[in-house]
Amino acid sequence: MSLSVTEYANIGERLYSGRLGNGLRLAVLPRPGFLKKYAFFAANYGGVMRDFSVGGRRVASPEGVAHFLEHKMFDMPWGNALGLLSARGASPNAYTSDFITAYHFECTEGFYEDLDTLLEFVSTPYFTAESVQKEQGIIGEEIGMTENDPGHALYYGLMRCLYEHCRVRDSVIGTAESIAQITPEVLTDCHRAFYAPSNLLLCVVGDVEPERVAEAAERILPKEFSPAPEPDFGPPEGPEPFERRFMKEMDVSAPQFMFGAKLSPEGEGDGLLRRQLVCALALRCLAGTSSKLYTSMYAEGLIRSFWNEADWGPCAAYAVFGGEGPEPERVLGRFSEAVKAVSERGFDAGSFENCKRAEYGQRLRLLGSASAAADRLARGSFLGCEELRSFELLPGITKDECESFVRDFLGPERLALAVVCPKPRKD
Repeated sequence: MSLSVTEYANIGERLYSGRLGNGLRLAVLPRPGFLKKYAFFAANYGGVMRDFSVGGRRVASPEGVAHFLEHKMFDMPWGNALGLLSARGASPNAYTSDFITAYHFECTEGFYEDLDTLLEFVSTPYFTAESVQKEQGIIGEEIGMTENDPGHALYYGLMRCLYEHCRVRDSVIGTAESIAQITPEVLTDCHRAFYAPSNLLLCVVGDVEPERVAEAAERILPKEFSPAPEPDFGPPEGPEPFERRFMKEMDVSAPQFMFGAKLSPEGEGDGLLRRQLVCALALRCLAGTSSKLYTSMYAEGLIRSFWNEADWGPCAAYAVFGGEGPEPERVLGRFSEAVKAVSERGFDAGSFENCKRAEYGQRLRLLGSASAAADRLARGSFLGCEELRSFELLPGITKDECESFVRDFLGPERLALAVVCPKPRKD
């Protein structure tokens, strides 16, 4: 195939991209002279995509099946692909989130041989009743471990506050009851639908030949084009949270908290990318480590840690703030006061420009990481965005846009709070 080349002179990058006849998206960022090479093979498939239509047939799959499938994909008729890649000196791994499943490896030698293995095992469904039953026991233990994980409790407590129906409410790894419903037939159905090349993206970063990467994909992956499945995400939800509060007692030394708000996931292209940039910059200005909100709360002992992030998917988007501190409700109150101040008076112009430079610098540093660059390219592509365009768009983001974002999305009526607090002492 012939790959198109896009030059990003402002950041010194050259992206080779295209689509094979079978629908596979391909993106290669050459890094001449770099020793490490990184391959990232991703499916536009995550925990939220449980109900879908394919070929005119509706399918309802169990909670946790995307994660279960990720675990099983390394099994091959000839052995275990994870072990083979590791034995050759590569560093392979995989993960499943709400919106994406990804398989990746990093290596310094034998890249093209390892790439062949990656393409082969991800495209080969091999599920036996015995191996599925064994995996149910392994993932059952993982589910049991989450019962003692405060981070897991906080995140899903917040998601269940924000959303009434959306599958982001449900754990990516599933429940003991849901994974018991997973069979080789269920895994084969979901693999056939979501691992069709038209629903996959291969991204490679390093000192590689783009045409040789494309040749490997054409040689190993199925040749025919199969349409991507159509997920059913359920009814749309309003902007306000379904519930306002979640609280749970656990074995923690101090209260931990997350609060957040739903955003609008609609759109694609530069329009969506610009909204993501406005969000990131607004969160940095409002609650980043150099903000007045952060520094004042830290000085007063209200927070021991405080962070923020936003996530975007095809059915949901949200901004989340989290940390640890003795009085989570007071932190939420101070946050709302800061939102009100920005809504009335705006951001300080000098601080805003400093935050914009810091955001640009952080994105450049992430681009220097092969794994971070590939992850961002894949997520952006699945949402219809050209991630590397962010370096052209970010300088044009205005203070007014960020102030409007804070006013429109982060008011007290939009926020829900999840808290994990220490169990009462028994002495």
